[in-house]
Amino acid sequence: MILSDFHLHSSHSEDSEAPMEQQIEAGINAGLKYLCFTEHMDRDWPEEAVPPGTEHTKSEVENNAFEVDTDAYYSHLLECREKYGDRIDIRFGVEYGFQPHLVKDNLEYVNAYPFDFVIGSQHLMDGLDVYYAESFAGMSEKDAYRRYFECILESICIFDGYDIFGHLDYIVRYGPNKNKYFSYKDHDGVLDEVLRQLIKRGKGIEINTAGYRKLGNEPNPSTEILRRYHELGGEIITVGSDAHSPENVAHDFDRAEALLKELGFGYYCIFKDRKPEFLRI
Repeated sequence: MILSDFHLHSSHSEDSEAPMEQQIEAGINAGLKYLCFTEHMDRDWPEEAVPPGTEHTKSEVENNAFEVDTDAYYSHLLECREKYGDRIDIRFGVEYGFQPHLVKDNLEYVNAYPFDFVIGSQHLMDGLDVYYAESFAGMSEKDAYRRYFECILESICIFDGYDIFGHLDYIVRYGPNKNKYFSYKDHDGVLDEVLRQLIKRGKGIEINTAGYRKLGNEPNPSTEILRRYHELGGEIITVGSDAHSPENVAHDFDRAEALLKELGFGYYCIFKDRKPEFLRI
């Protein structure tokens, strides 16, 4: 079985109310040996990314609601390590959002803390939050997806202070038809280049099982993307639930394990001190 959940949030992230202790206990109950919290750090979130009257208000953005208090988070994590350390290995991670103007700031940030693991994620497309329908205005769904992948390519070619790229096709969770009409072949040029650049730079990807919860039949990224990553020689892959509440910790890991085996992966990864460790599936 998969023994690690390496994409996990608690109440230290703006979009979760789950106490860290509850997330850890859920992991223990699921039989996990390793758990890595990856709290959200989306610095300098643009006000324009948030449409008026939606879930996140402009006042929240102005008050840095998307930025984790890393000192408080790390202190709490150390307390939990002391409390649960004989039952589960708890690792210190972060998920930060790419923005081109934050290259220097993000590098300084990830080097300022003893992170075990860093996820880089693309939550914005040209300054707009793809969670909201407004980010698709004036574009076909296919064109919006292609532009999102182009933004990823731009991001990974100017910054490498991360270990794996998170939920690589994240945008399909929120498109007008989600992943109903999504096909790798419609974007194979840019996606092949994204995967080649990640492999060339020694970066991995994840299989994010939140896709099963949000899309029904596919993880993020899709089976096609995972297959192509393997075909191109990619070997670094982590498994994460993207859980923001205890009931989703290690959710659908049996499906993730079966898919990785089907695609020919013999190992998955955990990270310690920013270095990958390979565990046999």
